[in-house]
Amino acid sequence: MASTNKGILERLDAGEVVIGDGGFVFALEKRGYVKAGPWTPEAAAEHPEAVRQLHREFLRAGSNVMQTFTFYASDDKLENRGNKLTFTGAQINEAACDLAREVANEGDALVAGGVSQTPSYLSCKSEKEVKATFKKQLDVFIKKNVDFLIAEYFEHVEEAVWAVEVLKETGKPVAASLCVGPEGDMHGVPPGECAVRLVKAGAQIVGVNCHFDPLTCVKTVKMMKEGVEKAGLKAHYMVQPLAYHTPDCNCQGFIDLPEFPFGLEPRILTRWDMHKYARDAYNAGIRFIGGCCGFEPYHIRAVAEELAPERGFLPAASEKHGTWGAGLEMHTKPWVRARARRDYWENLKPASGRPLCPSMSSPDGWGVTKGHADLLQQKEATTKDQLKQLFDRSKTH
Repeated sequence: MASTNKGILERLDAGEVVIGDGGFVFALEKRGYVKAGPWTPEAAAEHPEAVRQLHREFLRAGSNVMQTFTFYASDDKLENRGNKLTFTGAQINEAACDLAREVANEGDALVAGGVSQTPSYLSCKSEKEVKATFKKQLDVFIKKNVDFLIAEYFEHVEEAVWAVEVLKETGKPVAASLCVGPEGDMHGVPPGECAVRLVKAGAQIVGVNCHFDPLTCVKTVKMMKEGVEKAGLKAHYMVQPLAYHTPDCNCQGFIDLPEFPFGLEPRILTRWDMHKYARDAYNAGIRFIGGCCGFEPYHIRAVAEELAPERGFLPAASEKHGTWGAGLEMHTKPWVRARARRDYWENLKPASGRPLCPSMSSPDGWGVTKGHADLLQQKEATTKDQLKQLFDRSKTH
């Protein structure tokens, strides 16, 4: 589709469905372009072809928003714990903006510049110091003229408010997305109150991303919506959950699961789970609907297919995908052709295929957050002695 040139707020004000993209750090880690641990996005400068291709796949799948691959691209995170880089933070952010814009211009998509939580905040740096970190990234976003801004993946609403206060100074639309569940942020601030604080700080779009599955994230955004409406405020709502089932998570989300980050595949949502997610989110009044870690383009395609009646069209990627398995009508095996129907896939209970595999895990519960000595960050690499202390401690939990 040709670009309509409508901004994010213009689209949402008109009641349109805006579909986000997916989890770039997880997707690119699996493809060999991101290192798990730091989760930093230097691939935007080191391997632009990989980032560009992933943007294109999400665009083809139905995404309206190309988020710049700038997750954890603040200087303090890029330099954290011995991470060695051959590009500066500014170079990485600029490359990410250029790639997102290039692909967005190939369709009806907007470019969103994103900032996320910082090691500086966890290390109890001052509000001024933390805001200066955001401002560095923001300078690049203004230079590259992104369409709107997202403060995403914040565990503490206080830091998210600081980010929104910096971003709103540009005059561009601001979305704010916390990685929290129904229990609220890591200091126990309830979702409704978190949303109110973000709206008062200047965010026009509020919601959640990452850390929890779609069911939990939609429930949390509902709580945010109730809080905002009770306070007599107005906002648009967004949700970008994990593509993993997390019913056994505690308030920290999937990071506490023993499977994080290398054993999560048995928890992955099917494309049919994504249909339900998209419909639940839409019915909850959420109009900015996307994904985070674990989301691949086919997941976004499922979201776009479920909401095709509301959007008025199918994504380009549906050319290679029959609705509710209709393409299986062409299969050579009759028992597979018999699966070419909605009721089969909608009611399927997938097996893990793993004998004696538990259906639930026991999350780690170390109980540390901002202000705790264990979360103080450092530029130097983690030492063997520091690791031994952590290994020993993990045996007691």
